[in-house]
Amino acid sequence: MSQSPGLYILLVSVHGLIRGHNLELGRDADTGGQTKYVVELACTLAKNPQVERVDLVTRLVNDPKVSSDYAQPVEVLSDKAQIIRLACGPRRYLRKEVLWQHLDTFADELLRHIRKVGKIPNVIHTHYADAGYVGCRVAGWLGTPLVHTGHSLGRIKQQRLLEQGTKIEVIEDNFHISRRIEAEETTLGSAALVIASTHQEVEQQYSVYDRYQPQRMVVIPPGVTLERFYPAPDDWQNPPIQEQLERFLKDPQKPIIMAISRPAIRKNVSSLIKAYGEDPELRQLANLVLVLGKREDITAMESGPRQVFMEILQLIDRYDLYGHVAYPKHHNADDVPDLYRLAAKTRGVFINPALTEPFGLTLIEATACGVPIVATADGGPQDILAACKNGLLIDPLNIQEIQDALRTTLTNAEQWQSWSTNGLVNVRQHFSWDSHVKKYLEKVQLFPQRRIQSLLSPLRTDPATDRPDWNVPDRNRLPTADRFLVCEIDNTLLGDQTALEQLIQRIRSDGQTTGVGIATGRSLESTLSMLEEWQFPMPDLLITSTGSEIYYGPQVVTDTSWQRHIGQNWQPQAIREAMKDISGIELQPPETQGKLKISYFVDAVKAPSFREIIRHLRRHQLPVKGIYSHNMYLDLVPLRASKGDAIRYVALKWGLPVQRFLVAGASGNDESMLAGNTLAVVVGNYSKEIEKLRGYPRIYFAQGHYAWGIMEALDHYDFFGNSSPIQPEMMIT
Repeated sequence: MSQSPGLYILLVSVHGLIRGHNLELGRDADTGGQTKYVVELACTLAKNPQVERVDLVTRLVNDPKVSSDYAQPVEVLSDKAQIIRLACGPRRYLRKEVLWQHLDTFADELLRHIRKVGKIPNVIHTHYADAGYVGCRVAGWLGTPLVHTGHSLGRIKQQRLLEQGTKIEVIEDNFHISRRIEAEETTLGSAALVIASTHQEVEQQYSVYDRYQPQRMVVIPPGVTLERFYPAPDDWQNPPIQEQLERFLKDPQKPIIMAISRPAIRKNVSSLIKAYGEDPELRQLANLVLVLGKREDITAMESGPRQVFMEILQLIDRYDLYGHVAYPKHHNADDVPDLYRLAAKTRGVFINPALTEPFGLTLIEATACGVPIVATADGGPQDILAACKNGLLIDPLNIQEIQDALRTTLTNAEQWQSWSTNGLVNVRQHFSWDSHVKKYLEKVQLFPQRRIQSLLSPLRTDPATDRPDWNVPDRNRLPTADRFLVCEIDNTLLGDQTALEQLIQRIRSDGQTTGVGIATGRSLESTLSMLEEWQFPMPDLLITSTGSEIYYGPQVVTDTSWQRHIGQNWQPQAIREAMKDISGIELQPPETQGKLKISYFVDAVKAPSFREIIRHLRRHQLPVKGIYSHNMYLDLVPLRASKGDAIRYVALKWGLPVQRFLVAGASGNDESMLAGNTLAVVVGNYSKEIEKLRGYPRIYFAQGHYAWGIMEALDHYDFFGNSSPIQPEMMIT
């Protein structure tokens, strides 16, 4: 791993089958141009001297039905780039539409990976809606800029399917389109930069979204790997793939009309076959070659690709195109450049007749090999043809237009040569990966330089009052901290301003590797208000509502996995009904209640004992945990929730041993986090119900009150000096 300073860029692409060699493009609907895009982007970024490290993070798939390559946790692409594969649901290969329920797990695994690296990425760049969902959460937790590339958009897909007559219920069942659109809306609202491939994508596709923000969007077309895609040299020999084509063709020396795509309905291959089959002159002029991914048994394919192939075979039979059309079952990644060169050598044409085309990577690949192109007048092809001046645009539903464009290209030798030459020159100027990465890094470098302020940098001062402004850091330090100080607010952290200021200064000067958290019974709003009032810098971790909610600063992002974990079988209405039978208790005001917490005032004279209240709830078969403090407050939360459980969850999630947490409290509300393997301190002004913990081996009862007691514990445990730093995991080579 290079140690030179530079950007750490983390690319996230969840679905499909991604590896660094012999990409199985067209194997299925999920393994298309996006998989190639992210691999080539990662490799080109890693070549740039401004970049120190690139991690392309995707899903680990351990399935005998696919290559074992996809089960390898790490695949090295170069000395500065690697593919990282993380767990995401079942080990078997799943299509992207059913991955949604597993994306929270993937986000947690991504955090664990960042923790092992020991460095916060400068940029998290997500690809497609599913990765956008993950990236919004992780970037929010870390305070890292989010860059997003949509590749294709859910609202547009839904719109097109509805226009074709597909019912909304069918769309939802097959594509979970509402979840996809919601993820896209959230991503658009969170991203610092959205990279589009074409102006049409920005102006006509993204513009239908509620959170459309064109000022945050930039058009940077994908590149083509010029080392692989180039014209055939004079001494070029027939490639291996030609043998497969010759099995289909009566006269293999004729010019080739070449189409390469996934077997998807929107690729509109059927219209191309109709245009060819209904035009005797085209059949006389050229052969038609259809390269539509790989297949074994058409009947075993998913319904969409199976439908496409069945229609293709029926059309070939209807027009009796045997001997004129080749449709090989297999090809590998190295065959693709040869297919383009073969089309150029025969003075043929490459066609993309898709109904919609966000970009059209095959078009610039063909162009780089010297083939003129005919393409749909939608999306990317418009920009490509405008830049390369090497072919014609067509209405993909107009058979006559398709026929005329193909005939013009095949019969006008002078025009063919002009288009071929134009394409070779212009594709290098406008569509190389080097030019893509240059523009990419120019935009990234414009992001504000993020400073890790937290408790390590001076507080800003308000000149009018000579008091410090509330300090909100740019980033969360959870991934880089090797120990954590977590404090209750009331009667522990807050209460003595002088002690608090000295504690902040102590952490700033001695705790450079220390993260800071809050664990409180207060609501999030109340917690933030109190911290701001006392001018305590925004913590990296917020555990609120008696452990039922976890948030990560600086953007205060909810840990939804924790809420799902503790919220099973939570019955708030039934709990409130059961509590109505008990005298001496009263619901606290609405602002103190939480989604997973119900809080009461307790009149100790009139009310039953705490134990009797809990027994009453158990007799009603209600799974609930009670937390009683100061002899007057009762919080009811799910069985899995508590401050202690929340701290242990955070420790596990972020890969930090619980023994490296120093927790500070003062009441029964804090018991669950004080007991156990954490280092703990009970400050001098504690409530009597916590006295029972005295004598526990890892709980220190301080003499000092409030933050004085916390500083006393820092010395008692030698907290800033007693632990050797955790070594980050370096790149595997």
